[in-house]
Amino acid sequence: MKAKILLVLLAIFPCVANAAIPYRTEQINMPVIPSVTGTDDQALARMRRFYVGGAYDFSMWNNGADDTVSISGKNTSSFDAVVGFRAFDIFRIEANYMRMSAKWNEFEMTGDVAMLNAIFDARIGNLYRLFYKQRMVPYVGIGAGISWNSPENVHIDDKISPVLAAMAGLSVEMGQYFALDLGYKYIYMFSPKFDAISDFAPAAHQFRVGARIHF
Repeated sequence: MKAKILLVLLAIFPCVANAAIPYRTEQINMPVIPSVTGTDDQALARMRRFYVGGAYDFSMWNNGADDTVSISGKNTSSFDAVVGFRAFDIFRIEANYMRMSAKWNEFEMTGDVAMLNAIFDARIGNLYRLFYKQRMVPYVGIGAGISWNSPENVHIDDKISPVLAAMAGLSVEMGQYFALDLGYKYIYMFSPKFDAISDFAPAAHQFRVGARIHF
């Protein structure tokens, strides 16, 4: 009796083994679908590369002096428009236009400023991310551009001046489409050569509140 049972088991065993082989092969060859969720360290860059936005800027202009004249900078407000491209989740290129307003106690100057900025986002990598999505993203950046100047109560030799900028701040990302920016920017303008004061280069500490829409 035991011998018959053993023979039956030996006959069934190859059939079971052959039936399991296709199942295991199917498991191994299953295609891997790439993740596009918030845990993917390049998800936002792939899904939402472009953005537009705007900001309100509060600027504190520098003082200046030469051998005969001393001027005091005033606080001004301005607005800028932004168009950007996100190359990676941690790097974006941004072009912005600002209607500059600069004032001192003796004179003032307005300008149309166009700049190109390189911005690095301090986004935590996928392996180190503590939450499903990182909502608060610090950033730093640098920028360069030109300003078309219009002076008032003063004469300048150069109507066009190069402009440099350094910036840092915090972005609050509210989902994939919308972000708020709270930031600081230092703006330095090469001297337009005022006749009222020699070798004076306008510069400002600028505090910025803005918003971006991604698409």
